[in-house]
Amino acid sequence: MPKLGYLTALTRALSDELARDPDVCVFGEDIRVGVANVTKGLVQRFGPERIVDTPLSEQAFTSFATGAALSGHRPVIEFQIPSLMFLVFEQIANQAHKFSLMTGGQAKVPVTYLVPGSGSRTGWAGQHSDQPYSLFAHVGLKTVVPSSPADAYGLLVSAIRDDDPVVVLTPAASSMSFQSVNLDELAPLPLGVGHVARPGTDVTVVAVGHFVGQAVEVAEELADEVSVEVFDPRTVYPFDWHSLAESVNRTGRLVVIDDSNRFCGLGAEVVAAAAEEMRLVAPPRRITRPDGAVLPFALELDRAAQPHRDQLVTAIQQVCKESR
Repeated sequence: MPKLGYLTALTRALSDELARDPDVCVFGEDIRVGVANVTKGLVQRFGPERIVDTPLSEQAFTSFATGAALSGHRPVIEFQIPSLMFLVFEQIANQAHKFSLMTGGQAKVPVTYLVPGSGSRTGWAGQHSDQPYSLFAHVGLKTVVPSSPADAYGLLVSAIRDDDPVVVLTPAASSMSFQSVNLDELAPLPLGVGHVARPGTDVTVVAVGHFVGQAVEVAEELADEVSVEVFDPRTVYPFDWHSLAESVNRTGRLVVIDDSNRFCGLGAEVVAAAAEEMRLVAPPRRITRPDGAVLPFALELDRAAQPHRDQLVTAIQQVCKESR
């Protein structure tokens, strides 16, 4: 089977949806030349009326996209770095997100906010290395974090087709990954539905984005001493609590590896929900960035502030030794 690259999967999803639905359009800075290697070639195929290079003002073109969506279009906005979404949090969370709710469903705002390279890169420092999916999940925006090329394709297609605003954060650490796939079998994936990336019986590991692959590798390494189930939520909001509960109630143990900051991050919410509602035989553990983490420019310090596989190995081994 051919190998599909992560960024190529995003390009393919955009291209397929632009061809399928004439209301789909793309906005962003330098997208006609494909600076992020996601929109390359789209302007030649679909024209400058649908692939729109915007001025250097996230506040302006994010509001413009809300208006376009209210008038019947399905805009996709590409943000070059995740921190730029902080500039437009008001336009997304307080405007686009609330129109449908405040009008009793009379207004639809089908905007997709795409960041093709969220989280840490190679020493991009404090203002370029955030992973803000917990922030958008907190306010109730549909938020997806694909872990593989096939998931990147399927979740982006579903996001574009959804009638609500959807944030799609694709991890920078996944951008150079490849996957053997049957291209004819690529299909939309439902939002709000997770999946088991690797079955197991002793402990459930919830991993988000690029950590899914790392968790599977760790599970294989530890296979002789513990059976690890890896659960990929795919959509961090709405979260698939039902599928997670099925896994945790079976294994009785839980570890979460999450690229959010520790305080009020997704890992905290998963651990709290499990403690309140699921069968646990040992205290759950979470691996995150530190409280209030701002990743530094120095690459060694950048890596030290991020969750890593050694921490995951230790947490799995410790939770399997403990019991209530």
